[in-house]
Amino acid sequence: MRKILLGMVFYLICSQYAIADENVPKFFSPRGELVFSKAEILNEYTARIPFKLVDRLIVVEAELLNKKGNFIIDTGSETLLLNEMHFPVKNPFISRKKKSSGVLEVIDDTFEQKIQDFVLQNFNLKNKTSDVVNLSHIEKAKKIHLLGIIGYNILKDYEVFVDMHLNQITLSKVNRKGDKLNPNVYAETITDSIHFNLKNHTIVLDGFVGDQKVRFGLDSAAEFNQINKRIGKKALKHFYPKRRLLLSGASDNKIEVMAGKLFKVKLSKTVYFGPMNTVLTNLNKMNEAFGTDLDGVLGYEFFQQKRTIINYQKEKLYFVSSPIIR
Repeated sequence: MRKILLGMVFYLICSQYAIADENVPKFFSPRGELVFSKAEILNEYTARIPFKLVDRLIVVEAELLNKKGNFIIDTGSETLLLNEMHFPVKNPFISRKKKSSGVLEVIDDTFEQKIQDFVLQNFNLKNKTSDVVNLSHIEKAKKIHLLGIIGYNILKDYEVFVDMHLNQITLSKVNRKGDKLNPNVYAETITDSIHFNLKNHTIVLDGFVGDQKVRFGLDSAAEFNQINKRIGKKALKHFYPKRRLLLSGASDNKIEVMAGKLFKVKLSKTVYFGPMNTVLTNLNKMNEAFGTDLDGVLGYEFFQQKRTIINYQKEKLYFVSSPIIR
């Protein structure tokens, strides 16, 4: 039986996609093309991909090997994950792998697929791998058609602009120093930035809850912020519980958590947040599995308040102001 350790809990959810033509961004693998049917090509190094928010998850439309379906953009996932129900493991490019990791989970007894050539338009990604995992329970619970999850090993070669205001992601190819190959990408003005540490594939941010120093992981697939029960009284006094929730994780296991609002979160003197929906949980297993020491995780609530650009090579986050709605 497949064993799954839940570090944190979330629902993986997606929506339907359309077939693409010859001019849209494509990833290629030995098994076929992964096509983003609605992407807009800004230049030879940059693509803008619209997304839907489904229960606080970023979902893009794609097609792979004549299969139309949904992919989640997940900065907390280590690799590209493919749903075993749609991509059977009886394939010459697939071998057994002991575990697949991400900020959200550790999955034992998965399978690994070698991807020799993975391309988004002219963005060549050589010798990538994808994990093949059974995600059927998510499809059943949410009544959706889930093909997979796009994670760190794909995103790290780009500057990734997550724009919740316009519901779009902009991917711009960077060099080893993190400089964009075409600097003329954004019409928006960058107003602030902060440094992060990359722990394996996890974005780790130093910040504060009130006056207490904390370390957050940043994960675009976390529907709710997570805060560790053992974070300390100085920080917990800014967590206002409201009700208990029963949440499901990728293993279809269920766990009861306390949900509420977290106040006074800041990452620098100029980067701070309004109250955020947060669940109180135990992060010890996740920290042990990934060799991290996180006090919490920032997810959808973070991106909702901040239009954020992620540069993995420079280990920096950049922020763009949201327009004032009158």
